[in-house]
Amino acid sequence: MRLTLCDVSNKTKTPHLGSCLSCIDILTSLYWHALNIDPLQPKLATRDYFLLGKGHAASALYTTLAYRGFFKKDALYEHGQTGSQFEEHPGINGPSGIESVSGSLGHALSLATGMALSAQIQNKSNRFYVLMGDGEINEGTVWEAAMFAAGKKLNNLVAIVDFNKLQGTGESCDIMHLEPLEEKWRAFGWHTIRLDGHDINALNAAFEEAQKQSQPVCIIADTIKGKGISFMENDNNWHYRIPKTEEVERAKEELGLQ
Repeated sequence: MRLTLCDVSNKTKTPHLGSCLSCIDILTSLYWHALNIDPLQPKLATRDYFLLGKGHAASALYTTLAYRGFFKKDALYEHGQTGSQFEEHPGINGPSGIESVSGSLGHALSLATGMALSAQIQNKSNRFYVLMGDGEINEGTVWEAAMFAAGKKLNNLVAIVDFNKLQGTGESCDIMHLEPLEEKWRAFGWHTIRLDGHDINALNAAFEEAQKQSQPVCIIADTIKGKGISFMENDNNWHYRIPKTEEVERAKEELGLQ
């Protein structure tokens, strides 16, 4: 999937590759381990819901959905093209598996909180998962939702922070005072887990732990922007840069996919 992300970015000229590479392991754990979903029945009433807060990482979600069987992988090369379902941020006419619009950041947790409360009131079994960027949690709406979710004891809600330490204009902790992040979420009334966001086994275990709680859960995933490709790792230029064809070949070699 990492190589596909690089190749799609190169061929479609769409940015945000570094942001996609930092969260692809989280999405892998979610879609192959945690979520109750059926790609052949994407609108199943009993399904779990995934909402992408950091919408600029749409390519990571599209790629995950394609590999999980929601649509053909060839469709990924429509990303960002005129008239395509595969918009640079997931839109209202998104492809199969997209549950919400994600243009302006900071709204996904609020939306999921309302959906989770509705399910709780109706005694439904659906669970709701939200992936946010560390830059995204600068938004006040995130913390309003965090207070509300804890107050309603929404144990069917899981927030994941892709904490890659970088955002569009610099280092996250220089722009806003984020740390100590675990203590903040815990103080807001959430069961909090911190882990290596590239460790699939740790992620799987965390999602299993989340299902046993009586309160909302926040998973803080320490990640590396551009993870998996040495010349992209922790280089914030890859928030915007498009890889050249020779760089895709270098990535292919590094990933051992010759």
